[in-house]
Order: sequence, then structure tokens, then C-alpha cells
Amino acid sequence: MKQYNVCMVGIGAVGTEIVRLLRKRNFPMGHFTAFARSERMEMIDGLPVEVKVATGPESFKDYDFAFFCGTEGAKGASKTLGWGAAEVGCTVIDNGADFRMDPRVPLCIPEINPDALRGHHNFIANPNCSTAIALMPLYPLHREAGIRRLVCCTYQAVSGAGSAGIRALEAESRAIDAGQPVPAPTAFPAQIAYNVVAQIGSEDPDNPGYTSEEAKLGRETRKILGDDSIKVVSTCVRVPVFNAHSEALHVEFDRPITPERARELLANADGVKLVDDLAAHRFPMPIEASGCQEVLVGRIRKDPTVENGLAIFASGDNIWKGAAQNAIQIAEKMIELGLK
Repeated sequence: MKQYNVCMVGIGAVGTEIVRLLRKRNFPMGHFTAFARSERMEMIDGLPVEVKVATGPESFKDYDFAFFCGTEGAKGASKTLGWGAAEVGCTVIDNGADFRMDPRVPLCIPEINPDALRGHHNFIANPNCSTAIALMPLYPLHREAGIRRLVCCTYQAVSGAGSAGIRALEAESRAIDAGQPVPAPTAFPAQIAYNVVAQIGSEDPDNPGYTSEEAKLGRETRKILGDDSIKVVSTCVRVPVFNAHSEALHVEFDRPITPERARELLANADGVKLVDDLAAHRFPMPIEASGCQEVLVGRIRKDPTVENGLAIFASGDNIWKGAAQNAIQIAEKMIELGLK
């Protein structure tokens, strides 16, 4: 089997999981290097990872794939290094939001829209974690009945803010449990321990009153499903859970679909695990979704407030399927389709 040289830009929470999942999924990998701000040797699960500094496009010329998982914005790696890496033949798979809506860039969930990868320009975007977790169970239902409107309320883990989010919940929880003053908020707009915070991201300039996280859900859903008519409204909330996002999905369809038919479709869908037995207290939970490569879906029931409506609950590992795992699956799908 052909082997592919792989590099990664950024070695935080998502980068660490990319390394783990490349090993776990037996990716056909030759040489591997991580790029960060300083040269060093990192240990991940007892194995060394070489870390170098990327100086420009020439740093990427010997690599087949580059997973970008660093900071976003004007000074972030995607904008400063991404297109240069693509131009020297390295396929960039970007976990950030900077180019998701760029018409040149496929926005891909391999189980949903793999054909979007055809005709790529060596630059592919990974969707936002909340979008990926929502669309995994919604896509099979969309193919069957056509989504007209989605109301999504998220319960997002602190790991979505990276290692800083995890440290904040740990520090605040320890202080409260010890009867000590709670540290000033660092990773979030307010205390996260024993609290929920109804703001993820800043206010979106094109959607007054909505955060950037909420706006992403609508834009990315329409692009991935290829349907600009789908209406999406969301409220994104940070909760004191270490890992795995959960989402309440209230969906109105174009055509009738019963809960029984939805369960049948989801029981056979790739990347989804049906967990739906209320009498046995079986439903999706972040504690079970964390470290699971499938998105858990359950609590499937009729929504009597709209015609052709269903109410659904899902949980998925935001660092895996919401980021690192989906990025690796994109590379795997490109190899499978002969695009690399």
C-alpha cells in the first residue's frame, strides 16, 4: 500500500487527537511532522512526535497532507501558510473557520458529501464541530424527507475551547469543591463550573443577536447539504462537560416521516449509532459519546407542533468526529477516490 507523508500545524487538543487517531485508524502514513511555534520533541501516549517550525510554503513541499488545527484569523496558520502549502502540492485539510464558505474550498463530511472533494484546489475545510454532530444523524433523514427547517439547541463541552477550556473547568471545580474563591473566568465569558454559558463566539456581524457559532450552523448546513432553502435557527450553549457535544434537534421536513422510519434509517446509517430506548433509560449522553467514533442519536419522537416534524437528541465527540476524526476521514476518502 502506498504511504503518504503527513504533517500537522498546531499540536493542541485537536492536534494531539489527530496523532492518536492516525495511529488508531492505521492511516497509511510514511513520515510525520508537527509544526508549531518552537522546535521540540513532544510525547503522545509514550511515543515521540517531532515538532518543527514552518517557515513558508517550502516547509510543506515533501508532504502529501497537512492537517491545520491551529488558531484562526488574520494571523492564524491557515491564512499565513495554508494556500502556500496548497500551491506546492500539499493537500491542506483545515479545521478552522477561515475558508469554510470560500467557493473554492469543499466543506466536507465524508459520509455525506464526498463528491464535494472532486475538483479541489488542494484546500479542504472541516466543518464546525456542532455542524458535524448535527448533520450526521440528520443527513439520512434529509435524503428521505427533505429538511425544510431546523431548530438546534446545543450543549457544548469545554474541550471545544481547547485545552484552555478544560483547564478552566478543572480549576473552577476544584476551587468550588474546596470552598475557595472561584478564579476569574479565563476561557469563557463567565464561570463555567456548575453553570451554563449561552455565548459561544462573538456576535456575528451579519446576524445581529446571534453568535458566530450559531451563524456557522446555518451557513455550513446549507453548504454541506447543497440546499440554500433550508432554514436554520440555533442557540449554542457551553455546559460544564469535559468532552462531547450534545444537541436537541427539532426538524420540520418537506415530506412525512415517522419516528419508526427515522429509527430504521439511522440504525443503518454510516457513522451513527442508534441509542433510543426511553423505558430502559437509554439515550445519547456525552459520557458515552466521548471517545466514540460514531455520533449517538436517540429520543426520536414526533413533533406535534409542525407538520412533518421530528424531535431528536444527539451526542458526539467534538474533538473526534467534530474535528480530528473528520479531517482524517477526508484524507482517507481522497485516497479511496483516487484524488491523492
